[in-house]
Amino acid sequence: MTSIAICPGSFDPVTNGHLDIIKRTSKIFDNIYVCVLNNAAKNPLFTVEERIQLLEEVTKDLPNVKIESFQGLLIDYAKSKNATSIVRGLRAVSDFEYEMQITSTNRVLDETIETLFMMTNNQYSFLSSSIVKEIAKYNGEVSELVPPIVKKALQEKYNM
Repeated sequence: MTSIAICPGSFDPVTNGHLDIIKRTSKIFDNIYVCVLNNAAKNPLFTVEERIQLLEEVTKDLPNVKIESFQGLLIDYAKSKNATSIVRGLRAVSDFEYEMQITSTNRVLDETIETLFMMTNNQYSFLSSSIVKEIAKYNGEVSELVPPIVKKALQEKYNM
């Protein structure tokens, strides 16, 4: 049986923390769908298409990873891909509280799809896309926080 996992997120932009979770997940499952959430309420810096392109570029060396976008309920998307698991990265206890609510809700919607929490590498425990955007906006150095192609895309967005 092929194991399929979903790694959802807004990835606005993808950070080294996201990439760490994706790479580690790709070693556990046969196929991974990294799903870019199209959440207009978040007022994203990058379009869904741009986020997909950046993710495709930074995961091109991971043959079992596919990048897609979705709208609607994550559990419906997971079912459409015959996924057995949803993998969520956790940075801190505050992440756990929010993720536990989502996981419990998803369990009510479909108890056959498990949610697995993966702790982020300690070096990325503080990292979020929001922090990266704030630093980049003010011409701060983001080389340690994002892949080079993402740094370039941020510089282009903020006209640095």
